Amino acid sequence: MRGGEERLGPYRYRWTEHCFPLGADSLALGEFCTLRPRDRVLDLGCGAGLLLLLCARREGSVALTGVERDPEAAALARENLMDNGLAGTILTGDLREPQKGTWDLVVSNPPWYPEGAKGGPARVEGCTLPELCAAAAKALGNKGRLALVHRPERLTDLLWALRQAGLEPKRLQFCRGRPEKPPYAVLIEAVKGGRPGLAILPDRL
Repeated sequence: MRGGEERLGPYRYRWTEHCFPLGADSLALGEFCTLRPRDRVLDLGCGAGLLLLLCARREGSVALTGVERDPEAAALARENLMDNGLAGTILTGDLREPQKGTWDLVVSNPPWYPEGAKGGPARVEGCTLPELCAAAAKALGNKGRLALVHRPERLTDLLWALRQAGLEPKRLQFCRGRPEKPPYAVLIEAVKGGRPGLAILPDRL
């Protein structure tokens, strides 16, 4: 089975053809999200657990949970946590049905393309942006945070979905390969029940 392995500081990340390999978008999200000691972190659509490893690398006291619909990817996420000596829970199932009000931070690098686009389940939405944002809002406690990465051309849809779910966008950053190139991704962090006011950060290069 095709796949690979990468080092993430003290951790080792393994993936297969069922999951995305280590990418600049996930690395950017892992550094962008606001992470506090002892945060309860949930990754919606966790794949092989990459974002969970990135959060643990930044802050060792966080509690880790992932939800993944693909059983093989979920099994590999469990292995990646175990092999790196990390406690955590990986749930196999629908990311639209999380427990209510349990987490401080939800992270997600969802499929970027809407239903009907070409590509496998790692590239094409299994749930819509409004459904993803609603699931995150349900999972978060008051003032909890959702951080995600997505395509810049879907920014309008994303901002609308966040507000519809009661998640107020607070921080936004574009990712560019080079200063003269258009952004290839946008990072957004929203707060459940937050006040209006969006900070636009300098581009990430």
